[in-house]
Amino acid sequence: MKVILNKDVHPLGEEGDVRDVARGYARNYLFPRGLALPYTERNLKLFEARREEIEKRKAEKRQNAASLKERLESLELVLSMPAGANGKLYGAVTNQTIADELARQGFQIERKKIEVPGNHIKSVGKYKVTVRLYENASAELTVLVQAHIEEKTEEPKTTHSKQRHQRSSRAPETKESSGDAAAPAEASQEKTE
Repeated sequence: MKVILNKDVHPLGEEGDVRDVARGYARNYLFPRGLALPYTERNLKLFEARREEIEKRKAEKRQNAASLKERLESLELVLSMPAGANGKLYGAVTNQTIADELARQGFQIERKKIEVPGNHIKSVGKYKVTVRLYENASAELTVLVQAHIEEKTEEPKTTHSKQRHQRSSRAPETKESSGDAAAPAEASQEKTE
């Protein structure tokens, strides 16, 4: 079934493109969401009238993608992740981790557009990550993963030493009291003889 895209639909195409899609996909997904219109003469004329406006938006998107590419390629994203002494991360750096860090720095990029080598990073180091922009444009983002070694804090030893001291002071009392109990028993045995 032929449709005319009303909005950009990744990876199908851009606004104004004519595509051939499955009937169910068009009826159940594209049409209800307003992403496409049926391919008819009336709709085709409507898009031809809007062609100049659509091309203007596409040129603006290309320009924004070019400036975003320059900004991303000049940026070095530094991620501090918990890691062991050997440099292996306890977790993993994924496209979601990178998207979150970029969002903190003011870049709104979908995680689906970020391609991490091997789908995730599991050790400390410097990596190149590809960010797909508009059309065929993409940017090479440098990601530096650093180890964030968590230091374990030891419990104060004063509580343990107090408990040990209390136990040791109780032990002699127990021995003395058992000794006192044995002494009267011996004394009573002497009297009976």
